[in-house]
Amino acid sequence: MKIAGLLSLALGLAVAHAGSPTYAANYPVKPVRMLVGAGTGGGVDVTARVVAGKLSELLRQKVIVDNRPGAGGNIAADMVAKAAPDGYTILMGTIAPLAINPSLHANLPFDPMRDFAPISRAADSTNVLVVHPSLPAKSVKGLIALAKARPGDLTYGSPLIGSAGHLAGELFSSMAGLQMVHVAYGSGPKAMIDLLSGQLQLIFATAITSVPHINSGKLRALAVTTGKRSPLLPELPTIHEAGLPGFEVNNWYGLVAPARTPSDIIQLLNKQVVTVLNMSDVKDFMFKQGLGSAPTTAEEFGAYIKSEIAKWGKVVKEAGVKVN
Repeated sequence: MKIAGLLSLALGLAVAHAGSPTYAANYPVKPVRMLVGAGTGGGVDVTARVVAGKLSELLRQKVIVDNRPGAGGNIAADMVAKAAPDGYTILMGTIAPLAINPSLHANLPFDPMRDFAPISRAADSTNVLVVHPSLPAKSVKGLIALAKARPGDLTYGSPLIGSAGHLAGELFSSMAGLQMVHVAYGSGPKAMIDLLSGQLQLIFATAITSVPHINSGKLRALAVTTGKRSPLLPELPTIHEAGLPGFEVNNWYGLVAPARTPSDIIQLLNKQVVTVLNMSDVKDFMFKQGLGSAPTTAEEFGAYIKSEIAKWGKVVKEAGVKVN
């Protein structure tokens, strides 16, 4: 074969190889950083830390949790959206930056569908509709009747404008035809303090913050927000069952990487994350924190994010919620 022919063949083989590179063969060769858009101790942080610990063992490289709270999770999400797409920077995101915030913020610096590569949903966090014991409402139907009799008089709290707890209240009000006043506290624990003192009447609270007070009798639980009953509180009906058909709010967390991260790295991470989330000790630990393990394929998580963006976009628009 002539030299020109050999060069052509070599070039063709090189191009073919470049068209289907295998990046995961040597991945990871250094620590992986998992950003979390919240402070320590909450549900998403707990989820990130248990997953990172087990993932470190499977990947044989340290997975470091990096808390970057602020702006409803947008700071951490934007950092990951702009990170190198090499699998070494990933996000344990929540429903807020990945599904709600695109409708709340006119100038959001990232687009969840464009700027991220889904890895897997990680956990579902049960929210519980809890009221102060002084409120004369013993059920969801009773609360709805009370709120209709006292329009604009009942106040509910949440960590942030646009948080799952806030929009659960907006959806509840919209579906039931109520007028309730929302107060954003900056954090879940601050809102819980005012509920316990009677300054608030109700909260759509996370299980991790509400269950101890439910068990002590300091709060009255009416229902859970999820589509199915929670194994943590099996005696509580869903809001759907208790009088508001079709109501469902799932406060979820999941892992994403920057867009254009090689697909074989995404598939490797998905495989290992799913393995972690299916470990019995991980599921038991998460259960005790009021969390449910929720592994998916990367494709399933992408479709779920898309459906959640559409759902909450409608709620935000109808409620007229704005964030400057």
